[in-house]
Amino acid sequence: MQAEVKPSKEARLVEADWVVRRMAATEHDTARGMFFLGVLESVRVGMGEEAVAACRAATEGKRFVGFFNYPVSTFLQLVQVAARVLAPRWGGVDEALRQMGMQGTRGFLESAVGRTFLLLALGDTHKLVSSLPSGYRLAVSYGDRSVEWKGPREAVFVMRRDFMPPPYHEGVLREVMTMVGARNPRIVGRKLSLLDTEYHITWDAPADVLAGNPNVRRGVVQ
Repeated sequence: MQAEVKPSKEARLVEADWVVRRMAATEHDTARGMFFLGVLESVRVGMGEEAVAACRAATEGKRFVGFFNYPVSTFLQLVQVAARVLAPRWGGVDEALRQMGMQGTRGFLESAVGRTFLLLALGDTHKLVSSLPSGYRLAVSYGDRSVEWKGPREAVFVMRRDFMPPPYHEGVLREVMTMVGARNPRIVGRKLSLLDTEYHITWDAPADVLAGNPNVRRGVVQ
């Protein structure tokens, strides 16, 4: 008889973290269906339809509509299973979470509300980053978010009472900045407490600035 393989201490801690996050959510904490669909699409592309079915089972086979709201506790359950499924494909759970964040953001930005959000930024990365708190309010019902500028192309984005692990939002922020045309965006998340995280956001100057655009000396070009 084959001996039972017990999960490692690290794996048990990760599982416990997911459980506590779900327990912290209330019935009023919701996320848009497009993020659920983004998780399922990531699994479909990375692992195929059989893996998608396994992930749907975690939500009792529920079907999601893009701009409807669903409990974030259900989303956490779905993402937990999907991260485990996608980890071999992406070399670990953290990168799997980033990829799911990126895919979900594509779905949001392709919606009418998401396109309006991008349009208001007018291709200005600085304006986009300043608008991140309002953008998140369009996508989820919970949390408090703020931006603190450290320089022309450097900011700290703080999330309070947000349920997702930092790598997921690293993917979200990377994708939204890429969509607005930011050059080489870099996002590094740092956990402050269970549901509080800060993200250090930087990006490079545009190519014309690097080539000697005089506006850079006056701090005009962002």
